[in-house]
Amino acid sequence: MPQNGNVLLIGSVGLENEDAVFKALGEGVGPRARRYPDGEAGPRFFWIRWVFDLFDRHPSLARVEEYEGVDGLQSQVEATPFRLADGVTEIEFETLGYAEVAIASYERFEAFRADGTIPAETRFQVSLPTAIALSTTFMDIGDRPLIEPAVERGLKRDVDAISAAIPADRLAIQWDVCHEVIGHDGASGRWKLHYDDILEGSLDRVCRQLGFISESVEAGIHLCYGDPGHKHVVEPENFATCVKFANGICAGSPRPVNWIHMPVPRSRDDDAYFAPLRELKLNPETELYLGLVHYTDGVNGTRRRIAAAERHAPDFGVATECGFGRRPAETIPELLRIHATVADG
Repeated sequence: MPQNGNVLLIGSVGLENEDAVFKALGEGVGPRARRYPDGEAGPRFFWIRWVFDLFDRHPSLARVEEYEGVDGLQSQVEATPFRLADGVTEIEFETLGYAEVAIASYERFEAFRADGTIPAETRFQVSLPTAIALSTTFMDIGDRPLIEPAVERGLKRDVDAISAAIPADRLAIQWDVCHEVIGHDGASGRWKLHYDDILEGSLDRVCRQLGFISESVEAGIHLCYGDPGHKHVVEPENFATCVKFANGICAGSPRPVNWIHMPVPRSRDDDAYFAPLRELKLNPETELYLGLVHYTDGVNGTRRRIAAAERHAPDFGVATECGFGRRPAETIPELLRIHATVADG
């Protein structure tokens, strides 16, 4: 059975604004989710692409010319990669923009918690991309070795600002680990990473970024295979890569990891996909969430995947594979109902 009936909400929700998200989550999942995100409404609906404007305004960056876009998404957002501007050898980012939006959303979260719409013990969840996600998506591979550490420093400044503004017992921060996972499984072209030992290099970076978060704040990991056009960038063969990342993160993190999330494709309810979970070595404080909730086959399909997972990992909570900010708003109530129904057993 799902672990204590728990639901994890990955990040994006796909409603008009934060108020609509908090109301929908309160009505749809209530206390089944320990943490509520703000839904990443408005320009943040397409995960990290909204950060393009910040990079485009940065005086130490210049656009790489004659770039064809990321997998045909040039029409949706200018995905031209950046390089260091001529003569620039050092760069800094005072913020990546995440602190400002998180602090503003938390004010709305608290208002809804105060009136009972959000259950009293719920934490406010901030989902952040890793420095590798931002660097790989936006930076020319030749300049990434210098730019990536600066992006990481900027993210630390955002974590520090968020942690200073939001009480620790109300806050949870999730690192979205995507490019590292698909890089490990052979993603190439624009998705290619700029370091050779993908697993160890990625684990070092993720664990270091976990260390930015105070132990009094909850911290989690969302492992992801991407969601452009509702398709994975690389299709996972099974849970083997996720288990390697989860075990390495739990062993190397300088602080407790409160949860780890892993995706499950809609078509996979077979033992071969779930079997690597038998090698999972999570610490006692780490909750496991499996992204096996799918709108398209509803409660019955989700229960088939739960049954398969239970043969290999008896304790877990439920989630979708990724955020659901890119789906029609009218489908959100039903998707939340699926979460609640399967979480209740």
